[in-house]
Amino acid sequence: MALALRDGFDCYCLSFDYGQRHAVELVSARKIAQSLGATQHKIATIDLRLFGGSALTADISVPKGDHPPSAASGIPVTYVPARNTIFLAFALAYAEVSKASDIFLGVNAIDYSGYPDCRPEFISAFERMANLATKTGVEGTQRLQIHTPLITMSKAEIVRAAVDLGLDLSMTHSCYDPGEDGRPCRRCDSCLLRQRGFIEAGVQDPALA
Repeated sequence: MALALRDGFDCYCLSFDYGQRHAVELVSARKIAQSLGATQHKIATIDLRLFGGSALTADISVPKGDHPPSAASGIPVTYVPARNTIFLAFALAYAEVSKASDIFLGVNAIDYSGYPDCRPEFISAFERMANLATKTGVEGTQRLQIHTPLITMSKAEIVRAAVDLGLDLSMTHSCYDPGEDGRPCRRCDSCLLRQRGFIEAGVQDPALA
């Protein structure tokens, strides 16, 4: 969002309450959208627990470890089937109604857990489909572009960019399996990747203060 604002975009933000066990991330989303001055912020409710198949949406334990995961380890059980495809479909509808031609998505394909819907080829394929699937695309009145400014950045580079932009990182949340108080577990894949990013960036994680 901060990168989009820096580049002169008005931000119509979209978050998802999809039955995730870490729904506390929506509290962070609201704070961030408000603090950065979102033109609008909507939270779409979709219950992906209907399908399950993931440690984030079913009664499956979130894996815990001592080392950050990598794409070479295979697709982990925290992968939510078709999640980014579903999210982008909602964003596409929101963009068309809002007459927006640009969608920003924070996926990353460098320091990540190997999710197939975070890869550049997926984003490119969805963008091509999106321009075939909408009234504005067919009529030629609007061409949609999906921006993924973080996709080739390491977690350390993302942390440094956030610091350079003056962002309050204490508002952010990454943990897949937070405690009842919302505190991060510090041992799930997402926590470990975040921890490594802050360490490599030489920045103290304010969320752990």
